Amino acid sequence: MRIGLLTGGGDAPGLNPAIRAVVLRATQLGHEVVGIADGWAGLIDGRARPLVEKDVAHILDLGGTILGTSRTDPRKDERHQRACIEQVGKLGLDALVAIGGNDTLGVAQWLHGRGVRIVGVPKTVDNDLSATDYCIGFDTAVSVVTEALDRLRTTASSHHRAMVVEAMGRDTGWVAAVGGLAGGADIILVPEIPVTAEEVVEAVRHLKEHGDDDIIVVVSEAVEIEGLDAQTSIERDAFGHPRLDQRAIGASLARHIEERTSIESRVVVLGHLQRGGSPTTNDRFWATRLGVSAVDLVTAGKSGVLPVARGGKVAVVTLSEAVSTTRRLDPELIELIGRLAGTRPQH
Repeated sequence: MRIGLLTGGGDAPGLNPAIRAVVLRATQLGHEVVGIADGWAGLIDGRARPLVEKDVAHILDLGGTILGTSRTDPRKDERHQRACIEQVGKLGLDALVAIGGNDTLGVAQWLHGRGVRIVGVPKTVDNDLSATDYCIGFDTAVSVVTEALDRLRTTASSHHRAMVVEAMGRDTGWVAAVGGLAGGADIILVPEIPVTAEEVVEAVRHLKEHGDDDIIVVVSEAVEIEGLDAQTSIERDAFGHPRLDQRAIGASLARHIEERTSIESRVVVLGHLQRGGSPTTNDRFWATRLGVSAVDLVTAGKSGVLPVARGGKVAVVTLSEAVSTTRRLDPELIELIGRLAGTRPQH
């Protein structure tokens, strides 16, 4: 069997371990693996090369993806639609394995509906795929947030400042919530919890009045704060998603806090630091486990499915189930944020 392998969407730590797992397992079973460059863009152009064991021998600890990636939606152009399907035949592929998030898996589902045998692998630092407990890249991203808070706490204390830390998260607050709680943030702002600018200001004042000299506010880049102006004229990617980094929500919030409280405030935008660097143990482990499972599914003749993490075990769901809804913070986690890092008094 000849298996095409690609990575799509934003890069994330754990992609290379997943690539390695696919190549090792496929080789073990006697399959050939063809690495497709730069996601769907590479499939459209037919840019591909064989992948063998020596190509993946030393990539387990590497961030990024040796295949390259892109935010490309071939469904938007009829020529690209045709090219994707034609290239599967031209490259002699019996099946595809696509590693990615909502957008990449959405295209995979579309190809499955057009007769291409394809299996997905869940990857997104946002951790917002509805069908899985865990997505490749998430653990490393939250580790970056936690380490940043550890470092910023001392500088905030030294200068008696409020530090606003902006974390990634397109529609959900998983990175801000888990990273913020693990790093002991004083206030955590996520899309799932409505909040006003005045509530944030009052919470900061309350902390200061009660002797807190190093206030840390973690804000998800997608959060809407009533009464706070953020940039609205921003670019969109190929899938129509806004460039949330251009909203500058963290900078706007830090400025607002300083203006309203006279507490010196600074913003730290973690940005692509959350996507870079060596993957954590958990990301390597799950990338390996899911990559191997993807090859086993292809070998068994399956299509339109992906292996996912559920209750610490690997389960199999359909691509349509995986992309049908966005996985938001669960009520228990929202309650925990309210108790330890909310903007409203707790009793």
